[in-house]
Amino acid sequence: MTFRVLPIEPDVLDELRKLDDAGRELSVLIEDAKDGAPLRCCLRRAQPGERIALVSYAPLRRWARETGAEPGAYEEVGPVFIHAESCDGPASPEWPEELRGSRRVLRAYSKDGHILGGCLLDKNTELSERTADDLLMDPEVALVHVRAVEFGCFFFEVRR
Repeated sequence: MTFRVLPIEPDVLDELRKLDDAGRELSVLIEDAKDGAPLRCCLRRAQPGERIALVSYAPLRRWARETGAEPGAYEEVGPVFIHAESCDGPASPEWPEELRGSRRVLRAYSKDGHILGGCLLDKNTELSERTADDLLMDPEVALVHVRAVEFGCFFFEVRR
């Protein structure tokens, strides 16, 4: 594979824990489900008893600030679960098995932050890595977002 799977960066997580991208302060939850919420800080599911938070996150907006891109109407703000306190991040740089899920959309974005296309993966997400790799073969694609189909939630970013 020629890509990197990227969680939300630690410095961004610190900002989101103070004030999220919709301007809300952190509200802490205690996970109570056995197969808990998908955490975007460490790319795994929350365990019962863990302190987590649901925050609004604008990945394209933040990427645009770094790169000077102008995503315009493609900028989205959506919900993501994170640990309420700092964590160690992902255990592995590989595709996160715990977040594989059954339905995902991979959206490809240009260097300007505009959507170039994407792929729907329905009940066969073993193809996720190959699909991400294929999308990134196009030199026009700067990054790929992996999202849940049902809620549109951002899961993680994939880059070369």
